[in-house]
Amino acid sequence: MSLNELYREVILDHYRAPRHHQHVDSPDGTAEGKNPLCGDEVTIEVKLDGDVVAAVGAIGVGCSISQASASMMAEAVDGKSRRQIDELIRKFKVMMTIEESDEQVVNTERPGAALGDLEALQGVRKFPVRIKCADLPWITLEQALEAAE
Repeated sequence: MSLNELYREVILDHYRAPRHHQHVDSPDGTAEGKNPLCGDEVTIEVKLDGDVVAAVGAIGVGCSISQASASMMAEAVDGKSRRQIDELIRKFKVMMTIEESDEQVVNTERPGAALGDLEALQGVRKFPVRIKCADLPWITLEQALEAAE
């Protein structure tokens, strides 16, 4: 199996069986994200214990990229501190914006390094119109965390 096939399988797995696809009891922060151009919608709910995400819900409808990204994002931030989440967000944004031709110049670490399943989304950057689909849950997460503060 090629790396591209493996990545497609990971994305489809998260789309078909989304993780944290549930509401959170008494969330501290909630945000809704919508991409009117393609119809993607996501609601992110977070419950905090201090600065740690004790529970996260990612509920939405849309394309496989947006919904898989929401599932992977929720799985990645659950149980993490705000500092760890900020670092994940930074790494995700770098992975989604770096051009393959720039990788060796800009990167001292591989795009997607330490991102687990999220690394499967790096192929999306070859299709700029789809980057917004992958980014939507992350932008919405930032808004939910801000609402919780």
